Amino acid sequence: MKIVQQDFALNPPGSLKIIVEEQDDLWIAYNIIAKGDTFVADTTRRVVSSDNLNRKKPAPRVKIRLQIKVTDVSYEKDSPILRVRGRTLISNKLMPSGSYHTLEIERHKEFDLTKEVWSSDVINTLHESEKASTADLAVIIFQQESGQVFLVGHKTTLCAKIEASKTDSKAASNKFYEKVFQAFVKHFRGYLFQEAHRLKMKSIEDNKSRFMMVNIGNKSSLKEIFSDQDVMGLIIRTKAGMEIRVYKEFSDLLLLDSDRACYGPKSVEIAKEMMAIETLLIIDDLVKSKDIALRRKYTELAKSVKKAGGKAIVFSSKHVSGEQLAKLTGIAAILRFPIPNIDDLYYFFFFFFFF
Repeated sequence: MKIVQQDFALNPPGSLKIIVEEQDDLWIAYNIIAKGDTFVADTTRRVVSSDNLNRKKPAPRVKIRLQIKVTDVSYEKDSPILRVRGRTLISNKLMPSGSYHTLEIERHKEFDLTKEVWSSDVINTLHESEKASTADLAVIIFQQESGQVFLVGHKTTLCAKIEASKTDSKAASNKFYEKVFQAFVKHFRGYLFQEAHRLKMKSIEDNKSRFMMVNIGNKSSLKEIFSDQDVMGLIIRTKAGMEIRVYKEFSDLLLLDSDRACYGPKSVEIAKEMMAIETLLIIDDLVKSKDIALRRKYTELAKSVKKAGGKAIVFSSKHVSGEQLAKLTGIAAILRFPIPNIDDLYYFFFFFFFF
């Protein structure tokens, strides 16, 4: 999600201009647009005239910009479109004021949103979406006849894969490295140090400590690379590094002090009800599920943990630790205090609430 322009603060009225860039941005928009907001976006409408009717031709579509007061927002599973409904606030030569319209938002489309009150929840959602769109680590994997460029942040993205020429010549080898270099430039805005110095790219030279050459032997996957101690030292403060640290803490507790760790939806729900969760570990497949009800359930769970003073860490399913968490149902928790036999407590809670 790209925030083009913003003029808002906590509580007072304010506005925001946004461009939806990814499918998941539609879910974010769905959660920040509310009934009573003012929503502005471009759309097309058929304009019927006497000329069209006389010639029995389809009415042409005309691009117009509508401003509506929101009455309803809908987002369906697997849909690439968010629908915002409401009454027009301003009339024009094609549309009268007060008429009902539905505006559709999809990827790469811009819209304006004005609220009378900007709540802390909405502002936090926007800040999280901004962080999710940035990468804090670039990885280039060289193999014998190919190179891959990854960006690693809240998610892992394979940006480019370059195959080497079968010709065993210096020119072909140079061409291969040139293509890898161009992919690195395109997707991470940087150059290797020599080129950065030659082109006086200060932003790259000032961040030399974040670039590292590691001998990975025959390691060919991100999982193997992130297991390397030298790499871990480099990424310790990045999102990927944080996930690895938190998962290690959880797995150590599971082995050495199992009453202070739990996993699985039922056990985690019990821990939440007891306000026992210090850190929630949850995989992004759950909080970004296409099942709207499931997605809302786990989003609300994460919010509840934070409100109780805990932390909620969303793990990328493409990261090493995310893959491990997925094998444990995709949800787990580090507890503030020991809860022996937490799995058995589920039936007690069920019996208590049922009766």
